[in-house]
Amino acid sequence: MNSSMRLFHPIVRGMASHTGSRKPVLYGYAKSSASWRVRAAFVYKGIEYEQKIFDPYSATQADAEEYKLKLNALRQVPTLFIDGNKMTQSVAILEYIEETRPEKPLLPKDPVKRAKVRQIVEIINSGIQPLQNPPVAQKYSDDAKKQQEWQVYWMERGLGVLEKILVDSSGKYCVGDDITFADLALVPQMFSTRRFGADLNRAPTCKRIFEDLLKLDYFQRTHPNNQPDTPDEERGKNLN
Repeated sequence: MNSSMRLFHPIVRGMASHTGSRKPVLYGYAKSSASWRVRAAFVYKGIEYEQKIFDPYSATQADAEEYKLKLNALRQVPTLFIDGNKMTQSVAILEYIEETRPEKPLLPKDPVKRAKVRQIVEIINSGIQPLQNPPVAQKYSDDAKKQQEWQVYWMERGLGVLEKILVDSSGKYCVGDDITFADLALVPQMFSTRRFGADLNRAPTCKRIFEDLLKLDYFQRTHPNNQPDTPDEERGKNLN
């Protein structure tokens, strides 16, 4: 990442400037699954937003400490400034966006279907994604191969659970034929699952929905290989 991409410093030091910003300001980085969820929601709803890049895995210690102190105590992404407020945690952010910008809804009207969407999101958000994160794998072992085995185990285990649910709930997408929070969570998770070397063929319904969603503009434009901080050698490649 070149120096021009390290964009959070001026905003951190002038954090009050966010309160008057007309556009939401999203802190994240290209390969962050949680950031991708929010990027996709904004694009799906046609909401213009600004991106500020913060990668907790490549940041200097000084940058990371400043981000932790002034923006996000867990030193995680995404962090969002919107409507004069600072928010963290992608699912809470999605809920806020949906409630304040209900056009092109991402939650079904039917309460049973809404619950099913949230069930799928929660499985991914708390039952799979945290267990694959590098700090967790590094606590498990210092050996890189064993770390990857740990990550793939939890990904494939979670994928098996999702497959059983989606066989019953899916139409074109995760819950019926409309895009929902569940799809915004599924795409980044499946991307990571594939990137870490897990076998997507174990979950054919998940794989089919993932591949169909990736063809859509909302996910093409917000894809990790299509972001401001995407390395040049990866930019625009392998978007499907």
